[in-house]
Amino acid sequence: MEMTVNPYPLHPECPDLRRLADNPTEALLRAEADIVAAENAAEADRYRRLEELEEAQQDGRGVTRRTFVAGAAATATALATAQFVTTSASFAATKTGTLIHVFLYGGLDGLSLVAPADDPVLSRTRPDLLLGNDSLALGRGFKLTSAFAPLEQWLKAGQLGFVPAVSDPRLSRSHFQAADACNLGGLPGETGGRGWLDSLVDTLGKGTAFRSVGIGSTLPRSLVGVNGAISLNNVGELRLNGDDRYRAATEKAIRGLFTGINHPVEEAVIEGMGALATAQKLAAKPYAAAAGVKYEGVGYAFQQLAQLIKGGANVRVATVGMGGYDTHENQGTREGGQLWRRLNELANAMAAFFTDLGDRAADVTVMVSSEFGRRVASNQGGTDHGHGGVVTILSGRKLAGSLLGTWNGLNDLDSGDVPEYNNMFNVYGSVAQGRFGLTTAQVDKVFPRQKYAPMKLYA
Repeated sequence: MEMTVNPYPLHPECPDLRRLADNPTEALLRAEADIVAAENAAEADRYRRLEELEEAQQDGRGVTRRTFVAGAAATATALATAQFVTTSASFAATKTGTLIHVFLYGGLDGLSLVAPADDPVLSRTRPDLLLGNDSLALGRGFKLTSAFAPLEQWLKAGQLGFVPAVSDPRLSRSHFQAADACNLGGLPGETGGRGWLDSLVDTLGKGTAFRSVGIGSTLPRSLVGVNGAISLNNVGELRLNGDDRYRAATEKAIRGLFTGINHPVEEAVIEGMGALATAQKLAAKPYAAAAGVKYEGVGYAFQQLAQLIKGGANVRVATVGMGGYDTHENQGTREGGQLWRRLNELANAMAAFFTDLGDRAADVTVMVSSEFGRRVASNQGGTDHGHGGVVTILSGRKLAGSLLGTWNGLNDLDSGDVPEYNNMFNVYGSVAQGRFGLTTAQVDKVFPRQKYAPMKLYA
């Protein structure tokens, strides 16, 4: 993310402006700020002189000039305090903490992640895509791909769980339609095109400019809305674009022009400048992860979040996207296979992230989902678009089990797909509710067209 200023040079016949900056936008901006500052100083001096002359005089209501000025100053102070609420850690509305939504684009084959052990339907319909003997044991007779072995310590600690058979009747087998619905929390007409995480931010209350962050070059639909989410590839790129020689002066000018104007744009500018200051502070020296932690692949996205969280940016919701899950062929469920490698990269990233956070991981929940699942039967090496996917939860808070939600088996498939035993938005809502201590009524507002039914996900 960059706040951009005009790069074109000033005409040589503008010497006064050229002393301020070499490009017109920065020069004019600083000139305007200087004019406003001078006007404010003159007005303050006028009141000071009047105060000295009339100090002992009272008007008809018994108010001295000194009393009037003091009262005005107190009012201005109160207004300034209110203006900066959003740039401080003001989270009284809900419990503190961070929810990170990892979206796997392409449609993850959930049965290659977790599956019932020794299931006759799977043995018959996908013999080439069964989980291997090196799988990890889960509760309720399920097993977990060995690709997730890097997360075994959190599995044993009761902090890693999986919800199988997750879908929603509004999801089609189209990548675009299903991904949209998942990120919006319903169909565009039901949500007004607003992302469910942006709606969640409203419920969580005021926070810093980093309260909602999307790691990536474009903002995901889940964060689109009214709360000004930040999209970035790395913390260091969040800066005011322009000539380095004038950057500090330009920032000061922007702050001077947009403070105390009693206009909605003021809050956005103050938040943006606060974000710039935080990012510059964090990027001032190379990030040092905890001992032994190494970020690779999608792990670089998690590293940015670790830097923000450990740096005190007070992230409330964040997103990470990862592609490569549209496995129509050469799926490779076992070690070394295409899908196994993608899942192993994800698991390594999540393990590095939680290790790096240390004690701070207690306040973080990572939820991983995809736009849909795949068909149960193999198509000779891969799988086609289907329903009934898996949601993964890695949480600093202990979960109710390693296999969560409802599971009624694979004897009655839904047109060849895993049936919907657990509604996607009930899962989303329950993860958020448990993370932030929300009421059911608060979650209802996040999914306005969904009859929300809470699920027991946490211990």
